[in-house]
Amino acid sequence: MGQVLGYVCSVTHAAGQSKSSEAKASMLMEPVTFSESGGVRYLHFGTELIQGAMRIRDPNEIYLEYNQQMMAWLLFLETKPGMRVAQLGLGTGALTKFTHLHCPAVKSTVVELNPAVIVSARSMFSMPDDDRRLETLQADAKEFVKNAKYKNTFDAVQVDLYDAICDGPSASSLEFYQGCYNILKEPGVLTVNLFSRHKSFNINLKNICEAFSNRVLLFPESHDCNVVAIAFKGPRLEAQWKTVSARAKLIKEKTELPTNKWVSGISSENARQQLRLSI
Repeated sequence: MGQVLGYVCSVTHAAGQSKSSEAKASMLMEPVTFSESGGVRYLHFGTELIQGAMRIRDPNEIYLEYNQQMMAWLLFLETKPGMRVAQLGLGTGALTKFTHLHCPAVKSTVVELNPAVIVSARSMFSMPDDDRRLETLQADAKEFVKNAKYKNTFDAVQVDLYDAICDGPSASSLEFYQGCYNILKEPGVLTVNLFSRHKSFNINLKNICEAFSNRVLLFPESHDCNVVAIAFKGPRLEAQWKTVSARAKLIKEKTELPTNKWVSGISSENARQQLRLSI
């Protein structure tokens, strides 16, 4: 998380809602505000803390490093027709846009509680409207993962849930991560954005490990103190790192994601993973 000054505008409700529902949403949800600096547009929830970013001249790029790492499920899963990904927490829509552009076989389901975030993603951050490959749900992610309708539905789940204070994910319980496990298929991959320099880090990591039977890898801490966790469901995964590196190179060539440091970072950051991937 970082800080940028100079708010330029704000959004507080979603178009198409009734006035009463608009008022209710405005009272319950944090204000959505924006700033721009050096050709980059930033999303805030009424404070200087950054909730997402977009390079204005390249709106489909994933600008923030930890956001890029949230796409690490591509290292382990081949995209194919019928594949489904859930994005819990929309932000600027960076992950959603990337998947929509680069993974045409994949259907994305976005879950976002604040209607103003959905409006801003489309109006300020170039997120496409819903179509046959994209559905956006205004819903609570904590309730979404408990819905039996979605059990064993998604190949990958990406979790990036923060409020205005940014002192840790807004969904951290064991019950929540068990829900994430339940909505994944086998094999399935979860990626979660954690804030490393806060007491919430150990709480979240403990609960992810318990829900996923300790099948969890971590990226090294990024410059903004974020750490992305990767958790696995399904058959045990065994592979030579050179095989994973070849996959990372292919992803970089096709999508321009900076995957060149991913394999070395993951293999060195996690115990008993230096020689080969075994999880």
